[in-house]
Amino acid sequence: MGRAEERRARQRGGHRAAPKRRRSAPEAGSASTAGGAPAAGSTAGAGGKPTAGGKPAAGAKPPKSLIRRIFGWKKILGTFFGVCLLGILGFIGLYLYVDVPEGNAAAQRQSNIYKFSDGTILARDGEVNREIVDLSKVPRKVQLTFVAAENKSFYHDAGVDFKGTARGLLNTLSGKGKQGGSTITQQYVKNFYLNQDQTVTRKLKELVISLKVDREKSKDDILAGYINTSYYGRNAYGIQAAAQAYFRVDAEDLSVQQGAYLAALLQAPSQYDWAVAGPTGKKLVTARWNYVLDNMVEEGWLPKAKRDAMHFPKIMEPKGAPGLDGQKGYLVELANQQLEHQLMAEQGLTQSQAEGAVVENGWTITLNVDRKKQAALEKAVKTRLTSKLDKKKRKVDGDIQPGAVSVDPKTGRIVALYGGQNYYEHYYNNATRKDYQPASTFKPVILAAALEHNATTQDGKPITADTLYDGTSRHQVQDHGRKVGFAPPNEDDVDYDDITVQQAMNKSVNSVFAQMGVDVGMDEVMGTANKLGMDTKGMQAVPAQTLGSMGASPLEMAGIYATFANHGNKVTPSIIKSAEQKDRTVDIPDPIGGPVISRTAADTVTSVLTGVVDDGTAKTSVASNPLRDGQQVAGKTGTSDENKSAWFTGYTPDLVTSVGLFGEDPKTKAHVTMRWATGLPAPGRINGGGYPAEIWAAYTFGVTAKAEFDLDTTQGAAVAPTETPSWTHSPSQTPSQTPSSEPPTSEPPSPSHTPSRTPSHTPSQTPSQTPSQTPSSSAPPTDPATEDPLDPDGDLGQLGQ
Repeated sequence: MGRAEERRARQRGGHRAAPKRRRSAPEAGSASTAGGAPAAGSTAGAGGKPTAGGKPAAGAKPPKSLIRRIFGWKKILGTFFGVCLLGILGFIGLYLYVDVPEGNAAAQRQSNIYKFSDGTILARDGEVNREIVDLSKVPRKVQLTFVAAENKSFYHDAGVDFKGTARGLLNTLSGKGKQGGSTITQQYVKNFYLNQDQTVTRKLKELVISLKVDREKSKDDILAGYINTSYYGRNAYGIQAAAQAYFRVDAEDLSVQQGAYLAALLQAPSQYDWAVAGPTGKKLVTARWNYVLDNMVEEGWLPKAKRDAMHFPKIMEPKGAPGLDGQKGYLVELANQQLEHQLMAEQGLTQSQAEGAVVENGWTITLNVDRKKQAALEKAVKTRLTSKLDKKKRKVDGDIQPGAVSVDPKTGRIVALYGGQNYYEHYYNNATRKDYQPASTFKPVILAAALEHNATTQDGKPITADTLYDGTSRHQVQDHGRKVGFAPPNEDDVDYDDITVQQAMNKSVNSVFAQMGVDVGMDEVMGTANKLGMDTKGMQAVPAQTLGSMGASPLEMAGIYATFANHGNKVTPSIIKSAEQKDRTVDIPDPIGGPVISRTAADTVTSVLTGVVDDGTAKTSVASNPLRDGQQVAGKTGTSDENKSAWFTGYTPDLVTSVGLFGEDPKTKAHVTMRWATGLPAPGRINGGGYPAEIWAAYTFGVTAKAEFDLDTTQGAAVAPTETPSWTHSPSQTPSQTPSSEPPTSEPPSPSHTPSRTPSHTPSQTPSQTPSQTPSSSAPPTDPATEDPLDPDGDLGQLGQ
């Protein structure tokens, strides 16, 4: 370096440049030149301090930020290992502290006690239906179906699924409540040593006890304990009771197909019971059954060729539990179901867990059922119907299944229920089954939808009780000039031409309500039905639904009409008054909810329905009943396609009761016609205004006090039409006529009596079609099933048009 350069270097850095050093041997951290001074462009002076340029010296470490000083990787790693160590020590302490308890699920089971609303005992349901069998009595491949269904690693694991348990703990802490991924050992521990509570403490105990049980017991002992303590539905605990309940065989005689069904059943016993399952339940249990068998093939426990040749097993019809004869079983069954649903809502239990928590678990359940009203309902069914059935004389008499539900509309309490002639003889609850059409009892829902939505006719006129409609039979339904392809016939194909909504309700005129449904909009109609309490999930909003072609139960219809009676406030019928278990009480929701339709709409429907009783299809059986004594009544009859069901749902100001009769083949459970039952004369129809209305009247007028409806409406039965309707035939005013759809009594009429209903305005001319003419003989034809049965409420035919 020359003098000039040296001088410039001193001016820049204040120091003489250091001699250059060899590149092959630089000093650590040095940024100097060979002359010892900072190189040109250097940003650091002597001692590593910043140079005049303000940059740190080369190789100097930048200062650490506050976050990096606090959360350094060493500290994070140390904290993690510290937490793990504490967790391990805590688990070791828990493992040493928790012992395997002495316990036996069967010995801990307690009877459930069911009481009437007045506190008197209705039933005790406490005998545990269980017979312990040794694992050697269960075929090996049947054993493996349970392993394939629940825990394929059962023979290799340590008795716990840490991942599944962790998930269960997180779900519990987050309020979801459901646990998944338990091993067979954990489920056995839960069944035998613990309980179904969904708490963190119980889950931790389950984990520790499962580890200890797996060490102390053999896998065979654990598997035997599991299949002998699990609940399979139908009041069956253990595999032996389940084999008898579902297949009428002993456990040692079970096939692989049957074992796979029982293994699949444990996931949801009631929902998967093939005999009573709906379409969804059958689909799910079939998928679960296939899953079990496919897992067996995957594990090498079942040859694929044998698996491919297997078919879903035949499930035997269920039998009632001991001690629940007569109506007791139906009442207990509904009480259990409603309590299970409440526990599922409160605690997030699965259906299987809820069933296990309720059935024979020491509950004291007080029902809303009134002992006197229950006895009165049973008596009414017997005197008006079942005493006249004789299946030895008439095969069809064995097909008649009655069901009824009675509700207090002010409280929502179910005060009486009729589920069938005997719980032992007919396991299905006719009061809650939803597989039969409600027929014309659905028509008030259409009117309610019209009033609620301020609907208008095609020409813009508001729909009220006095609105005129074309009542011509098979009238093509129009949607603003476009035919919708639906033209239902009226009862006996009678043409009414122009007719008011009130008169159409009285006579159950199909053509009017089919058109009204389109005027309102079928989406709005089905939406209103859902708000009122009908389960419309999966139902199509099509005009055919105006005939009540969907499925519904007496319980649902009672709830809908109770909502009308309660001025539009939602009524969800409840059978449970209180439910207690030891020191625990379950909160039962209030059956009365807020308004789902306006009071004016609800009260107008009630007013219109009084006309059905006073001058319509229920006139003879209800309005003219000598027990009525001036009582105000609203209601609607209904008779389904081919006379497979018949209904009367009616109410007084303080009591709503829905009565349904259903034709069911006792062997196949197929829906069949009820024509000619009890020896009725031709045309042999059981109609809504016949036995159902007679049962209703005999029961209701015996248990209610005289009262009047408090209605907020200017429409209905007491209001004269604003226009005089024109008629196809000149009517003769005969307000006291007998409707053909409902014979005056269930006794055979005189030979001169024609069961065909004459409308309240009797046409002076005979309609072009008179399918209900009286034959020369009152005896049924040789094969009545081949005839085209008549629908007294006009619900017959062309449901798909």
